[in-house]
Amino acid sequence: MRRPRYRGTHPRRFDEKYKERDPARYADDVAKVLASGKTPAGMHVPIMVREILEVLRILPGETAVDCTLGYGGHARELLAAVQPGGRLIALDQDPIELPKAEARLRALGFPPASLAVHRSSYAGLPALLDGGGADALLADLGLSSMQIDNPARGFTFKTEAPLDMRMNPQRGLPASALLDRTDARTLAEWLAENGDEPHSVTIAAAILGALPLSTTTQLAGVLRATLQKIAPRLREDDMESSVRRAFQAIRIAVNDEFGALDTFLRNLPRCMNPGGRIAVLTFHSGEDRRVKHAFKSGLRDGVYSAIADDVGRATPGEQRANPRSSSAKLRWAIRR
Repeated sequence: MRRPRYRGTHPRRFDEKYKERDPARYADDVAKVLASGKTPAGMHVPIMVREILEVLRILPGETAVDCTLGYGGHARELLAAVQPGGRLIALDQDPIELPKAEARLRALGFPPASLAVHRSSYAGLPALLDGGGADALLADLGLSSMQIDNPARGFTFKTEAPLDMRMNPQRGLPASALLDRTDARTLAEWLAENGDEPHSVTIAAAILGALPLSTTTQLAGVLRATLQKIAPRLREDDMESSVRRAFQAIRIAVNDEFGALDTFLRNLPRCMNPGGRIAVLTFHSGEDRRVKHAFKSGLRDGVYSAIADDVGRATPGEQRANPRSSSAKLRWAIRR
């Protein structure tokens, strides 16, 4: 098979970056991309690994859970930490990325029985514990870079693609179909609650007035045109941030992310062994408010013996090396 052709000296589109998407064969090229502070196409750089391990304090022989397996970067460290004699339970609802991540972890050579992988949302965690509990649990609530960067998944507005946004493309409605069935009030609520959009009512009306929308670039075009009318002096960076927030808001609705998170947080205490440690990475205010409230309520009700007083942040060095870590907040709790 011939390699993809591209203009200029460097590939720009996802499907042209064949070296980045084959790190086993082109390790040096991948290393150069990482050293430049970028995430290679098809990969995901785990965030705040050292801080998470300090919070979880995993001991050999314990049971750990990674609720959002993603690329497997955090899971690799958790799996190593429970050895010998421990077990890692890993969950992810993405049927495209899950088998790839499991293959990477299996290739590390740990005992097969020390790793159990399930295709499931973290909302379904209680059914996967077989009546047992976890000693350490991580939930990284961020969207994986593999999903963001692959235009075929419909998460990014930078490349034309079907307007999908489903974490599991085999379930539910794509964003294009969901918007067709949504009224202005509901869409405005999504934009305000899921994306902190101050002009949610106006933008919701503009989106619905432009239906049907079948591609990511069509939706982005409507958003930009509307924002230019609302705020004609808006800087380009601020414009892109607003478009990104709107895509985030719709993605959250498509996948019912807050519904799943509320269920997860409600069930979380009964999933943990006494003294079990919990670490949660959040990336925007809607999910962070939910985690903060659940942990505070649990502490007040005696469910948790301790919670984080302040949120943890990636170090300045990590934020420079991996800009996607800059919005991450780390919260923790300990089961009584």
